[in-house]
Amino acid sequence: MSLAAQWPEGKTFAFTIFDDPDGQTLEMGREVYALLDDLGFRTTKGVWPIWGDGRRTDLGLSCDEPDYRDWCLSLQGRGFEMGYHNATQYTSDRATTARGLDRFRELFGHDPVTMSNHYNCAEGIYWAENRVSGVNRLLYTAFTRGRNRNTSFGHVPGHPYFWGDLCKARVTYVRNFVYAEVNTLRACPYMPYHDPQRPMVNAWYASSEGANVERLVAMLSEANQDRLAVEGGACIMYTHFGHGYVQGRRLDPRFRALMTRLSRMNGWYVPVSTLLGHLRAQRGDLALTGAQRSELERRWLWDKARRGTS
Repeated sequence: MSLAAQWPEGKTFAFTIFDDPDGQTLEMGREVYALLDDLGFRTTKGVWPIWGDGRRTDLGLSCDEPDYRDWCLSLQGRGFEMGYHNATQYTSDRATTARGLDRFRELFGHDPVTMSNHYNCAEGIYWAENRVSGVNRLLYTAFTRGRNRNTSFGHVPGHPYFWGDLCKARVTYVRNFVYAEVNTLRACPYMPYHDPQRPMVNAWYASSEGANVERLVAMLSEANQDRLAVEGGACIMYTHFGHGYVQGRRLDPRFRALMTRLSRMNGWYVPVSTLLGHLRAQRGDLALTGAQRSELERRWLWDKARRGTS
């Protein structure tokens, strides 16, 4: 499949971010999003809609915190997208997940369009070893030494954590593979795509690796920015703005400089759902073939092996 995409308004390439809320305080978030707002970026912020009844496992906040909720709503009012990062930061049963989805809709006026699985939740949808198939699953299990086996149940009918039917009915795009490649569209030219082997997700998308500030600034180097523009590609950056971006109320200067440089280029800076919707409108709905699925899975496994991450 061709990597070529036509971007609106004569733009050369597309760029966005899905920010997982792990570790992010309100003060951290305000610092980062003030910069993005000032520079003209409109990206996607993942949220936990509720606290639920379990024990908090992360510094990140939920929309049950009034100040945080009001800030998220103000971001949405300025054109940022709110994405779903599971109901809360720990494992939720079906009833809690349904309550989280209902609260998301109540707050933001619609069901989640984009989501990413939270690593700490056993209701992950086709997560852990269920992300890959056949021999690739065996390779993944060997690489991770079995640590992630039997940890993801959101797609398993009858399980207490099952919510696959709710995902199918209420969520449009779910993130899967994250690649060590700034041009996400080069690594995953089929996105957004449907995987017939994972039917409870309507469409999947990929992202570029930038889990913390160190990885993001490496991925968004000047050379990589220039290559993204030359290729006319699209970058959907995966990160956590709570992981190293703000130290003592001071925003990381490398991040500030790189984002400022990027903002001056001829990019289309829109939320994740807008970018994916544009690709879908151009290409139509795509269902993965077996060969395409294997290609994406093997590329992801190779990236993980090179980085030594599980």
